[in-house]
Amino acid sequence: MKKAIRNNPIKKGDPKVIRGWVMYDWANSVYQLTIASAIFPIYYNQVTRGGPDDYTVKFFGHEIINTVLYSWAIAAAYLLVAFLTPLLSSLADYTGRRKTFMQVFTWIGALSCGTLFFFNESTIELGIIAFALGTVGYGGSIVYYNSFLPVICPPKDQDKVSARGYSMGYLGGVVLLLFNLFMILKPGFFGISDPLLPARISFFTVFLWWIGFSQITFRRLPRYTFRKRRKDKDSHILLEGYRELNRVFKEVRKSKKLSLYLIGFFFMMMGLLTTMFMAATYGEKELGLKEDILIPVVLIIQLVGMGGAWLFSRLSGRLGNLQALLISVFMWILTCVGAFYITSSVEFMVVAFFIGIVMGGSQALARSTYSKMLPETTTDHTSYFSFYDVMEKLATVAGTFSFGVIEAITGSMRYSVLAIGIFFVIGITFLLMTLRAENMQKKPVHILNTKK
Repeated sequence: MKKAIRNNPIKKGDPKVIRGWVMYDWANSVYQLTIASAIFPIYYNQVTRGGPDDYTVKFFGHEIINTVLYSWAIAAAYLLVAFLTPLLSSLADYTGRRKTFMQVFTWIGALSCGTLFFFNESTIELGIIAFALGTVGYGGSIVYYNSFLPVICPPKDQDKVSARGYSMGYLGGVVLLLFNLFMILKPGFFGISDPLLPARISFFTVFLWWIGFSQITFRRLPRYTFRKRRKDKDSHILLEGYRELNRVFKEVRKSKKLSLYLIGFFFMMMGLLTTMFMAATYGEKELGLKEDILIPVVLIIQLVGMGGAWLFSRLSGRLGNLQALLISVFMWILTCVGAFYITSSVEFMVVAFFIGIVMGGSQALARSTYSKMLPETTTDHTSYFSFYDVMEKLATVAGTFSFGVIEAITGSMRYSVLAIGIFFVIGITFLLMTLRAENMQKKPVHILNTKK
């Protein structure tokens, strides 16, 4: 019976299967918003602070600044995910058991979020490990989730279905965050007297939401997908993903324009993704802001980010992808300089507004610009985007680790913010070199001007 199921052709475009796939974005995006961006960073600072001026914690007997430990935990988690991504992609291709692996990582991530309910000042190690494993579970499951798109959708529908997933993810994350925000701001309504309990409950709601809604996905996705045959029978499936990355790296080196762009992209992502993870922590620690300001600010960034993505999409249509991307990175530099000097909640909200505008726009532009720069003759887009994904995760590792190192040396997160600005300066330099290389070509490709 199993063999018959395995060989049964998968019908592309099945609305029921597609709705199930889209629901996983609704299910897992609560991790990104509640755990990674809004509630957990604030709660972490509160429970790891020994006093008004005591920010050190003991982690397995070693004293370390609390926010340094936090940023390094993110770096370690994404380093592990970056290492695992080629392996996971290869296993997805060669075993056909995408859904099984996706379920495993979903349970790792969701259970880790639920475990954060038990995180307090006396269980620092438990909290850090659970947070890191939650990040690994989220990143690992996304690899398989993305790999299902070409399996269940014909090429003509993939952009539309992908956009539906992003929209559902944004909506799901906001819905749960609004509930948790109400519980944190009005604990008496729920009969809660412990000021830290609402945040801990919110971590458990992420577990319930993620596991609960993902079951819709797992019921509807095919149990097996077709196995990919190896060209070289002597090769090992565990090494195929790494060999593909090495092959793409060699191809990228042949293109000066693509090489310059990816270096600029790497430094830009170092700054952007570090900002995404550390913004709430910065506001709580350096400015003394509380949940009633920080969590709404995160929501503002999300809402403004949608408008920013649309704005820069229009801008790229008029000026070209690279030019619009350069404008976004320049705005990032100004934002970092401004963030270094802010001292009030109003100034923090202004900076957050500009972060929202450029965050949505620069992420969307970075991906579409890369897509348009790929060799016209290539058909191996999956391998190229796997390379792109690994670079993005390594940029997160480098950015968050550097943020922690600079704070550990200087004792202030403000200098780490300046370092983020330097990342953007290096990024814009390589993007300008990319634009120059583009202009030197005899026949510039359409990425410079997409206006018809």
